[in-house]
Amino acid sequence: MSAPLLEVDALSLRFHGAQGAVHVLDRVSLELAAGETLGLVGESGSGKSVTALALAGLLDAQADAAARRLRFQGLDLLDGSGRPARAAWDALRGRRIGFVFQSPRRALHPLRTIGDQLQQVLRLHRGLSARAARQAALEWIERVGLPEPERRLRAYAHQLSGGQCQRAMIALALAGEPELLIADEPTTGLDVVTQARVLDLLAGLARERGLATLLITHDLALAAQRCDRIAVMHAGQVVETLPSRHLREGAAHPYTRQLLRATPQSANTLDALRGVDGRLPDLARTDLPACRFAERCPQAEARCRMQPPVAQRQGTAHRVHCWLPLAPAPRPGAEHPVHPAPEAIPA
Repeated sequence: MSAPLLEVDALSLRFHGAQGAVHVLDRVSLELAAGETLGLVGESGSGKSVTALALAGLLDAQADAAARRLRFQGLDLLDGSGRPARAAWDALRGRRIGFVFQSPRRALHPLRTIGDQLQQVLRLHRGLSARAARQAALEWIERVGLPEPERRLRAYAHQLSGGQCQRAMIALALAGEPELLIADEPTTGLDVVTQARVLDLLAGLARERGLATLLITHDLALAAQRCDRIAVMHAGQVVETLPSRHLREGAAHPYTRQLLRATPQSANTLDALRGVDGRLPDLARTDLPACRFAERCPQAEARCRMQPPVAQRQGTAHRVHCWLPLAPAPRPGAEHPVHPAPEAIPA
């Protein structure tokens, strides 16, 4: 069996500020294979975007990150102390790891044309001459479906619509021919039709180039439709990872189950929709429970607050971090926990 393209094991992250440390990520573990699309889902504030920034080496100086293992195509991205090795990230970002930001108009340089930015990427990461870079930039403008390529090459971000800015951002992210694409809420602020077109474009380019894709979204239904597997985050912890085709009937973590009941597809009327119980905990607290969902969970026990849950297998490619996973395929009103003998995943 080939090694994953991306391996993340026990990634933790703190931000230090005037009020003390904020424990943003806690022992996040993910794997992503070449050609696979993994959806990272959860409520706003659950840590999805900061995970994306960490995996692209885009954290600022206030960030204190450490991991047990962090590898890209077998390359160790940690220094001897378990901290990210910044030089290694600098060599990967743009060339082997592409990033699509959730606010493309803000991410694009306001004082440089789209063509200038694209040509810089092509010359820096692919070593093209000025003439070849211009021709390749035109080809990328066409490939992402922007009309009048010559005109768009000369345009600035403020002269493009939101959907056009996102297409330009996708061209910038892929022009270096990366093996991994990280797309952070790539359809934020777009209308429904444009959202679908942008996602179709991403999926088509990923298939064409054999890209691994990390798709970050708060939309569970969208992730189920567009991704091979789904990783569910809550308050900086990955609580469950499973194949998307098993999501609706096989989700075992109480938080995943509550997210599912909050999707429009789960209810016949708006009045029947139910939100997630409680609120996300304050990550600046010094007394955060071991399972950060414990204070919102109706079935939590003392050990949920005191002991980090052991990762349990619920079948092939399905892991749940919970002491009290729910039974599969619940009937309405019958969501009772089961307590199987844990098939713990070795540390």
